[in-house]
Amino acid sequence: MRVLIAEDEAISRRALESTIAKWGFEVVACADGNKALDEFEKADAPLLAVLDILMPGATGIDICESVRLKGDVIPPYLILLTARSDKADVVRGLEAGANDYITKPFDPAELHARINVGAQMISLRQKLAQRVSELELVLSQVKTLEGMLPICGYCKSIRDDQNYWQGVEEYLRDHSAAQFSHSICPTCYEKVVVPQLEQMRERLKSDK
Repeated sequence: MRVLIAEDEAISRRALESTIAKWGFEVVACADGNKALDEFEKADAPLLAVLDILMPGATGIDICESVRLKGDVIPPYLILLTARSDKADVVRGLEAGANDYITKPFDPAELHARINVGAQMISLRQKLAQRVSELELVLSQVKTLEGMLPICGYCKSIRDDQNYWQGVEEYLRDHSAAQFSHSICPTCYEKVVVPQLEQMRERLKSDK
């Protein structure tokens, strides 16, 4: 998974980059907010980012607002990096769309935990997006029946849009994805099958 770091302080940026890379992530480091915004415009934009709140160009809060306006199917998980005294900015950042924040100088164990939470959230979102995509594909392949069906009161045929009368089974087969297995209901068994069996028995007796 690719992780974006946007931090203008060189020492902090290098520390973040080396630390996160040790955990097996592919790291993209930017020295200002405008370059970070450019990364989010790419086809392979990172799905997890650590953003300094105050830096040249776009701030971390600006980036959060811009990314959320894009409305990505799988939205990136955004972690703000802030000084301990910037609580008001943290609140603004969370309101702008940040998912979490961490203070600097950062604690590696805390950063690792928050990165892992973000990675898990992204994984869940990817699975959900895949399920939604599969469901949309299935629904696109299913024909549905809606509205009132004109049906003959005697033979139970159904009239289609071209004023053509069809049997119920034929109509449903043409207008839905339904498949049929044939059986005999108890009522028809008594009214139709039993008399036919009796007629066959009578014929067999007469043939003897």
